[in-house]
Amino acid sequence: MSRVYNFSAGPAMMPLPVLEEIQKELIDYKGSGMSVMEMSHRSKVFQTIADEAEADLRELMGIPDNYKVLFVQGGGTLQFAMVPINLCKNGVFDYIVTGAWSKKAAAEAKKYGKVNVIASSEDRNYSYVPDCSDLPIDDDADYVYICENETIHGNVFNKLPNTKGKVLVADQSSMFLSKPVNVSDYGVIFAGVQKNVGPAGMAIVIIREDLIKEDIDPKAPVYLSYNTHAANDSMYNTPNCWAIYCCGKVFKYLKSLGGLEAMNKINEDKAKILYDYIDSSKLFKGTVDKEFRSLMNVCFVTGDADKDAAVVAATKAAGLDNLKGHRSVGGLRASIYNAMPKEGVEELVKFLKKYEEENA
Repeated sequence: MSRVYNFSAGPAMMPLPVLEEIQKELIDYKGSGMSVMEMSHRSKVFQTIADEAEADLRELMGIPDNYKVLFVQGGGTLQFAMVPINLCKNGVFDYIVTGAWSKKAAAEAKKYGKVNVIASSEDRNYSYVPDCSDLPIDDDADYVYICENETIHGNVFNKLPNTKGKVLVADQSSMFLSKPVNVSDYGVIFAGVQKNVGPAGMAIVIIREDLIKEDIDPKAPVYLSYNTHAANDSMYNTPNCWAIYCCGKVFKYLKSLGGLEAMNKINEDKAKILYDYIDSSKLFKGTVDKEFRSLMNVCFVTGDADKDAAVVAATKAAGLDNLKGHRSVGGLRASIYNAMPKEGVEELVKFLKKYEEENA
């Protein structure tokens, strides 16, 4: 079997032991005579799969009983609309813009109310996270929104903003389950699962129960109501059964490693290997201030677009795939999510060192 080290920002690598287990069950899931892809979402067998997935996620994250876990199709991008539609009371939304995804989320929210950009790092191409200790939060703000880890620009919040009592909403897509978080610090956490958990096509939403309400905009589609999903245990319509199943496998795998504390240590060690090399390199330079560097998305450049392209081409030929930076920013990006083994990062550094020596 020949597998490349896949540094894609998503869809991304999944743990090999999980893929092998899925492979064994693909045709006949535990004696059911059918694949999970063929299975009714109303069956007892699939209900057990969904229930176990939620229970394992709750255990991994320490999710309090007063929070609902929802499996929603549409990925993280659909949440850009679902958040303002569902949390709207006064029609005022405060956004902290630290990269492409929080900027897109703010633009989407403008369709449903007044958006205040209360802090931004756009002035330096999102190379840092602004000071969020004393923000000009609107008295009427329904929530404060962050993208806690920006996939494209490679920055991360190392401290949550002071929301002055307002509800905190966090897009955690690129950092989901990479480290422990205190769920009670948030009103809503959501994550597109294709980056750090499972296959594309679904988002996981963790929402405090008091934020779920029936009386949202009557013109909003029924599917876009959190209440619709909460009241029906994510089974209002046919959910993304395959994604739920695969994510459930990943949850059990993370538990077997020792949970999120253990995963965080692994991720810190992996990232240090790559960042230490970048900091010592004369060819490559990191694009984010050290204090705000993501452990998941490592962005770096040579300073020359043609050289960047040449490096990307060389890495691909060496079996190190998807290292091209996002089309909107260029450069190089290594997404080293949970499933990327330490050996993959070591191979990347080994290759980059050799490339630098040969092209000094």
